Amino acid sequence: MAVRWRETRARAADAAPGAGRRRDGRRWYAGRLRAYAVAVRRRLHEGDLGPVPPLLALAVTWIVFQSLNDNFLSPRNLSVLSVDIVGTGMIAVGIVFVLLIGEIDLSVGSLAGLAGAVFAALNVNLGMPEWLAVIIAVNCGAAAGAIHGFFFAKIGVPSFVVTLAGLLAWNGLMLYLLGPESSINFSEDELVTTLTSRYFSAAVAIYGLAALGTAAYLFVSYHDRRRRGAAGMPYRPVREIWARTALVAVVAFATVYVLGRFEGLPLALLIFLGVIIASDLFLRRTPYGRQVLALGGGVEAARRAGVDVARVRISVFLGSGTLAAVGGLFVASRLTSATQVPGSGMLLINAIAAAVIGGTSLFGGRGSTWSALLGVLIIQSIASGMALLGVEPAVQFMITGGVLLTAVVFDTLARRAAESGGRS
Repeated sequence: MAVRWRETRARAADAAPGAGRRRDGRRWYAGRLRAYAVAVRRRLHEGDLGPVPPLLALAVTWIVFQSLNDNFLSPRNLSVLSVDIVGTGMIAVGIVFVLLIGEIDLSVGSLAGLAGAVFAALNVNLGMPEWLAVIIAVNCGAAAGAIHGFFFAKIGVPSFVVTLAGLLAWNGLMLYLLGPESSINFSEDELVTTLTSRYFSAAVAIYGLAALGTAAYLFVSYHDRRRRGAAGMPYRPVREIWARTALVAVVAFATVYVLGRFEGLPLALLIFLGVIIASDLFLRRTPYGRQVLALGGGVEAARRAGVDVARVRISVFLGSGTLAAVGGLFVASRLTSATQVPGSGMLLINAIAAAVIGGTSLFGGRGSTWSALLGVLIIQSIASGMALLGVEPAVQFMITGGVLLTAVVFDTLARRAAESGGRS
């Protein structure tokens, strides 16, 4: 009796107005859930969790420090944090490209310091116009990176050795340019200094930027959907695109709201996000970017596929040197002086750690430029939280080291899972 009653109720529900649409909606959601479950199982089997581990690490870091000090997530502290990450983050973006081809660049800290020293020597000591001194400083980083790439790709010197030699040589040149006092101070009203001191506080401007960014993401997603559909490739459903766009909108508007409650949206953060977005599109949507990823997957396989291995290697190190110089100018801007601090080694360690902690594989072939943002946010959040709690730097180093080791362990286990699955 009860069974017949349930069947009658189900038939009545199916016959009700709009029941077909509800059934289609339930089938769509059930299908999407099954697809996501299959994708998650596949990623777990392959050891590829994407940005999930660094996002969880960042969330845990913020929750812990906020529970210990209410000022951690205050607009003032988050504003300071958003500027502090830029110098190291710029360098980490270049490191991501080097790691993607399975190599390492140990010279980026010295190149960052050298860029600041070159700019200060030309602008402050010799009176050269700022814009010209900036161009020369950045080109010095690019030239140094190209030299590293040449010796590695053409001569066959291991990247570890050639960039270690660069670390020593460029650090020595930096100290020579800085002179006996080991520092050159800038004017607080000049171009380089304003890179980290300029804020946009007008509500129309900052919320307009958030809306523009959200609209741009929606446009790119729809364009990608049409392009993949025309090529007969799998593409995201419209509902999923709108859900992702809504998430982007929440993050964008929440960010400008919080930062707007202090001094506004920092120019340095906007430039950093622009570099990340541009480099991510360059990596994922251009033939060159696919060549970089292919080279990280295997040199011989990439060569047989027609990749000019030497050219790609030289260009990657050239890009790393360029971004190291740009990051060095942001570090100098934050300090309002060119000093030997960037060449001390901590900037190099933090940049490499940011790329790895953010999810870029040390073994090459897997990673994203967004890894630089996530990793540097974790590292700088730890430093900021420790400073608020009054903890000495030694403890900060130990915690950062533990986080880095954890990220490398995940990376190693992911590679083993990929090898066991027959992907490597």
